[in-house]
Amino acid sequence: MTTASSRPWYSILYIQVLIAIALGIVLGHYFPDTGKALKPLGDGFIALIKMMIAPVIFCTVVHGIGSMSDLGKVGRIGVKTLFYFEAVSTLALAIGLIVGEIIQPGKGFNIDPATLDPKLVASYVNRAKEEGMVAHLMAIIPDSFFGALARGDLLQVLLVSILSGFAITRLGAVGKKINSAIEMAGKMFFRIIAIIVRAAPIGAFGAMAFTIGAYGLDSLINLAWLVATFYLTSMLFVLIVLGTIAYLSGFSIIRFIAYIKDELLIVLGTSSSETVLPHMIQKMERLVHHGL
Repeated sequence: MTTASSRPWYSILYIQVLIAIALGIVLGHYFPDTGKALKPLGDGFIALIKMMIAPVIFCTVVHGIGSMSDLGKVGRIGVKTLFYFEAVSTLALAIGLIVGEIIQPGKGFNIDPATLDPKLVASYVNRAKEEGMVAHLMAIIPDSFFGALARGDLLQVLLVSILSGFAITRLGAVGKKINSAIEMAGKMFFRIIAIIVRAAPIGAFGAMAFTIGAYGLDSLINLAWLVATFYLTSMLFVLIVLGTIAYLSGFSIIRFIAYIKDELLIVLGTSSSETVLPHMIQKMERLVHHGL
């Protein structure tokens, strides 16, 4: 079996993505019209990945719940997950506020809020007024079981997945057969994703070429301080907050970052975290079984 260390350097995905990003920057800078014309490459790759997100999440959640004999354990994990999400999100907001207050990244733009067009945010304000808590909760319920999967609405997909998982646990031997079939279907979807991910360098190349071709290096350089502040804040959160959680859990956050370097570079090239969600789920499952 060929290992990652024995493969030639040009066959490693993250190196291919790095080369594609560099080529996209060069092409977009020197041939901006051509760069802008390559936008479908990035959009197409993102669309292919999005196509697989709903079925992958459905199979993963259903199989996970269907495999649990103790439903009380599912509830306890859910409560712990909710508490974890709220606590860590609060720390993330605190770090962001502190860094923003100290660095003040938008200070150099000298923008007068009075000169901004209020119509630009009017649609968001009106939507917030129209969508209350009840409307938001009702929107989670799909018009049909397969409608959630067809539209790819993740909250709706989660709802039908959780209900299906709980139903399977109550079907005895029949439920085990259904759960086994769903597990097999999940493996098929992950294999499709493995095929699609091989096109990540092409997607990163097209997305980066379009970005540089449409906006130019100069416009991006002007935003470098703002972008640097964002990455600094993210690094502080990852290394301090998530690093501490990882240490208490018995593993290194640095080694974990190295483990997902391919996905991080794909996100950088395509500017979309959705492109790596299915692949990350597969990597997390592999991590649970084999360790870091």
